[in-house]
Amino acid sequence: MADIRPISDLRNKFTEISRTVHESGEPVILTKNGYGNMVVLSYDLYEQMRYETGIAQSLRDAERQAEETDERFSHAQVMASMKSIVEQGRKNHGL
Repeated sequence: MADIRPISDLRNKFTEISRTVHESGEPVILTKNGYGNMVVLSYDLYEQMRYETGIAQSLRDAERQAEETDERFSHAQVMASMKSIVEQGRKNHGL
């Protein structure tokens, strides 16, 4: 269940809020005049959300691109292309 607190708790109970977001792994919702105003979350959760949002955006972009063309690649073609890219990267870095 969401931890919802008045925004004044950010000033008056900062340490408690910090401990809550780190221990629970969940954000704390802060309200102002009874309405949602901001969300406090741990840096780790923030980074995880950014990462997942990036993946979701990449998938949406890929779906949009797939709708724009009928060109498709087999698993073998993709793997061969990736192997070539990796090998080229190794050569470029002297590995």
